[in-house]
Amino acid sequence: MTAVAAIPRHVAIIMDGNGRWAAKRHLPRAIGHREGGEAVRRAVKACKVLGIECLTLYAFSSENWKRDEEEISDLMKLMRRFIEANLDDMVAQGVKLKLIGDWRGFAPDIVAKLEHALAKTAGGTRTLAVALNYGSQQEIARAAAKAAEAGAITQESIAAHLDTADLPPLDLLIRTSGEVRLSNFLLWQAAYAEMLFMDVLWPDFGEEHLREACAEFAKRERRYGGR
Repeated sequence: MTAVAAIPRHVAIIMDGNGRWAAKRHLPRAIGHREGGEAVRRAVKACKVLGIECLTLYAFSSENWKRDEEEISDLMKLMRRFIEANLDDMVAQGVKLKLIGDWRGFAPDIVAKLEHALAKTAGGTRTLAVALNYGSQQEIARAAAKAAEAGAITQESIAAHLDTADLPPLDLLIRTSGEVRLSNFLLWQAAYAEMLFMDVLWPDFGEEHLREACAEFAKRERRYGGR
């Protein structure tokens, strides 16, 4: 049976292009990351306008630790500031924060801020899932190990132990910057998701781009392996 797509319930975004955005303007990469934070704010608000129930963002991969120390330090400072600056707004918008990945591997003060944000936003009706220190292959391996401990390794038991087990199925995965790869993000969850690779650099991403992505999604027929 073929299902005609409408507004996606769950959208995930690989937020790519901060560094290239900065390089094009002869600015430090840290400025690109800062402007990328502004794009996150716009995307969260746009989801409310468009009626998207869940937004998952790839914020910091387990491979990002390979970047130089200065850039990692800038990213950690940005994370601290972003949480402090946006927490009250998230609560006001009815956004519930969820974290996926090994986020407890960050510095203790960041972990404390994240735990506070999780508690303060717990009553939200829309979900913002943020992938922090996340890698999909590691997630699948952890889920399979937990499934084995529980007694059976099946598709259902692995899915039940993924970080995203309590989220709606992934409908649409977007990557910005024109790159065409998944970069170890939501590999299991994306099995039947629609994918869209957009040329816009992440700091330039706004409501109009999310509308464009949803319009493209609405044109597609989701076959789930059928004819």
